[in-house]
Amino acid sequence: MSPLVALVSGPHARLFACFLRLGSQQASPLQLHTGSSCSAKNYYEVLVLGGGSGGITMAARVKRKVGAENVAIVEPSERHFYQPIWTLVGAGAKPLSLSGRPTASVIPSGVEWIKDRVVELNPDKNCIYTDNGKQISYKYLIIALGIQLDYEKIKGLPEGFAHPKIGSNYSVKTVEKTWRALQDFKEGNAIFTFPNTPVKCAGAPQKIMYLSEAHFRKVCFLPGAEMWGQCLRVLRYGMLHVTPPMSPPDVLKTSPVADAAGWVDVDKETLQHKKYPNVFGIGDCTNLPTSKTAAAVAAQSGILDRTISLIMKNQTPVKKYDGYTSCPLVTGYNRVILAEFDYKAQPLETFPFDQSKERLSMYLMKADLMPFLYWNMMLR
Repeated sequence: MSPLVALVSGPHARLFACFLRLGSQQASPLQLHTGSSCSAKNYYEVLVLGGGSGGITMAARVKRKVGAENVAIVEPSERHFYQPIWTLVGAGAKPLSLSGRPTASVIPSGVEWIKDRVVELNPDKNCIYTDNGKQISYKYLIIALGIQLDYEKIKGLPEGFAHPKIGSNYSVKTVEKTWRALQDFKEGNAIFTFPNTPVKCAGAPQKIMYLSEAHFRKVCFLPGAEMWGQCLRVLRYGMLHVTPPMSPPDVLKTSPVADAAGWVDVDKETLQHKKYPNVFGIGDCTNLPTSKTAAAVAAQSGILDRTISLIMKNQTPVKKYDGYTSCPLVTGYNRVILAEFDYKAQPLETFPFDQSKERLSMYLMKADLMPFLYWNMMLR
């Protein structure tokens, strides 16, 4: 047994087990995908919407069931990003260049990459439409479209990012501005916003606050729930970090697959759509009542893989997702509290020690080990 496997063995070794299982079936490097939308077919046995962590991971899994030539990913972006590292980029601990790779390099070998944007879903006819006017049909649909950043819902944004004192770790375009704002901060209030909407990695707005405090050793202001009432308060700042309001992607909000709030309406234990049995959801775009994190996607992918396997065999899904998610809460430049929990907010700890304490080892895991596992195991 390798030292890594020995370290994480045990009844609750979920965090690493997710990544290790994801990578165990493919040890060779990912091959560069050379397909493009011009060669795309009009029908696929499995169609994946979104080329983020959930979409790439599920495409790699299902291609083993139906053959790579029968799987396609619809994704317009040329770059794929490991976004959890942006917390450290915004604090100056990691360079932005480490967070991104060409999308072509992470598309599973043989899987078709349709370089286009989804504009409409028609699950009653088993097809979707893209902004290039293409209609694509499917037998099974996996929705992994992520979450939408709504900066424009804050008065003065996004144009306010032209100001040198404002940054946000939630966008590749603004994360480096956070670090510049921290470096330029000399006096006044340092303000960190937290929206009253669902957000990806709800701990991230706190992480940058703790890292900022560690950087300039100043007591910072974090708005509480009362800030989102009817009263309007005017606060002056010397540095501002914005966590934007977030929502489901626009294409989902009025789609037949969405619930009343616009999220993909899936069974919380199997990730199968509640109305359309050949439609599935994973990650931030779903209404799963758990935190929206990469660790949650890793755990969900194993459940969804099993669910789809059984559906393809005309069997009833049995493996149940318990809501596992994880948030490495960065409290300083060398300390992390590793929080892991389920739907009921009950701890599901990986390691045989008290994870509620700040530890250097957990920081090293967050900063160095988890990115390695993401690129080399999870996405495969």
